[in-house]
Amino acid sequence: MGDTAAGLLTILALLLLLALAYVPLGDYMASVLTPTRHNRAERLTYRLIGVNPDGQQNARSYILALLAFSVVSIVVLFAILVGQAALPFSRGLPGMPWSMALNTAISFVTNTNWQSYSGESTLGYTAQMAGLAVQNFTSAAVGIAVAAALIRGFLAKRTGELGNFWVDLTRITFRILLPLSVVAAVILLAGGVIQNFAPDHTFTTIAGGSQTLPGGPVASQEAIKELGTNGGGFFNANSAHPFENPNPVTTLLEIFLLMLIPVSLTRTLGTMLGNRRQGSAVLAAMAVLWGVALTVTTWAEVGGHGQSAQAAGAAMEGKETSIGIWASTLFAVSTTGTSTGAINAQHDSLTPAGGGTVLVHMLLGEISPGGTGSGIYGILVVAVLATFVAGLMVGRTPEILGKKIGAREMTFVALYVLATPALVLLGTGVAMALSSTPDAMNNSGAHGFSEVFYAYASAANNNGSAFAGITVTSTFFQLTLGAAILFGRLLPIVLVLGLAGSLARSGQVPVTSGTLPTTTPLFVTLLVGVILLVTGLTFFPGLALGPIAEALS
Repeated sequence: MGDTAAGLLTILALLLLLALAYVPLGDYMASVLTPTRHNRAERLTYRLIGVNPDGQQNARSYILALLAFSVVSIVVLFAILVGQAALPFSRGLPGMPWSMALNTAISFVTNTNWQSYSGESTLGYTAQMAGLAVQNFTSAAVGIAVAAALIRGFLAKRTGELGNFWVDLTRITFRILLPLSVVAAVILLAGGVIQNFAPDHTFTTIAGGSQTLPGGPVASQEAIKELGTNGGGFFNANSAHPFENPNPVTTLLEIFLLMLIPVSLTRTLGTMLGNRRQGSAVLAAMAVLWGVALTVTTWAEVGGHGQSAQAAGAAMEGKETSIGIWASTLFAVSTTGTSTGAINAQHDSLTPAGGGTVLVHMLLGEISPGGTGSGIYGILVVAVLATFVAGLMVGRTPEILGKKIGAREMTFVALYVLATPALVLLGTGVAMALSSTPDAMNNSGAHGFSEVFYAYASAANNNGSAFAGITVTSTFFQLTLGAAILFGRLLPIVLVLGLAGSLARSGQVPVTSGTLPTTTPLFVTLLVGVILLVTGLTFFPGLALGPIAEALS
């Protein structure tokens, strides 16, 4: 079978698997987010943390609970990373330097999983499991909880109630993420992903040198790494490492896992709203953006559209030969569109057009289909903006999902749209102004600028992937990227919950002949157009200095 046929079959298999899981998983998640009954494990958890599970929270209480949980999680993970030498199964490794530990703690608590270290040579098994893996579950649950709170805001009628953060966090973890992760881990283990506590082994290579191969509990962490759109690899090579991703079947499974919840949440949206067509419309907008990004990136990589690729005869630099170009581009587009950040090829080695496309895919705001929860609440915020634009064009007060959109709601939307781009552009500008930054860049010129631009775009959008040619171990990069990660996660969440609270306090308005339908192809086109317009106007100068300039050189 040729590479093209194998690549197309892989894409078709992925779409088929997602289609099969879409309805049952989407409806199941809606059922998890709506009932009032609690199971025994959940009731025990509520007693341990002192929470009344039947109490409702308004936007302010929900925000404070989420922020408190995030701060405590950062402190605990920071302590684990700094003090890992005193933990069992530390493999004799020392604790992380404080700046790297702070950056890593913020990164994993915010579902970013930016890694400025090599996992196999920096962390022991306890830090990986009790520290990083725990946050892979809870950070994903937080994103879904925020999405559920926003949906409840559209459904509420002058109550101001958004649910209970602690109940949402517990249910999502126990009923969705844990069961799916167990099943995924078993399948990955059967596919050849390792799972052990074996000590490091040193072998003699064919050339007569020595190589040390670490083991570890990889399959259990690989499952939630992809399922929760986290992305942090047990090994430095991430999903290009054969211990994490040994064959084409596991490659397909990992892409399926990272797309599974974000795609299925559109069904959850439609089910909770009582309007399945609404979920389908949102999914269609996501699919258009993902499909275009995949088409352009595949064209660029398969065609070898770049000076280096043309000189070499193929764009295989930075790609694992057992994975190939088609699966590498499918993974790259899916991981940058879902805020996962996992990689099975080096994005820094993509062609200018391919690398520029995955960069733009992140800059869209991680909404195609986005991370666990963040994709849904992100695209709903842009849908409110699109409705507002349509209302301006026809001279009517904008309405969406039964709610009038006023000045207060648009304030939250405007700040949301501006928050992440401000962090990206400010961080990139400050970094490029420093005389020390060129020393950290592996390349000069347009590609070197792209490395810095990509780093802050990845951090502020909570993706976690990198143009890995840049060295970010200095205190400046650890702290500034950490700040971009933290504010890029929490500021949008606070604004989304503020919007949800404002919507929950307002009443429902009836659908009239003047109401803009939000389930039609026309609205999907408008939504995609607004996303592209906002992204283009905001980031075109940066893209022109980086990937566009490199592609034209």
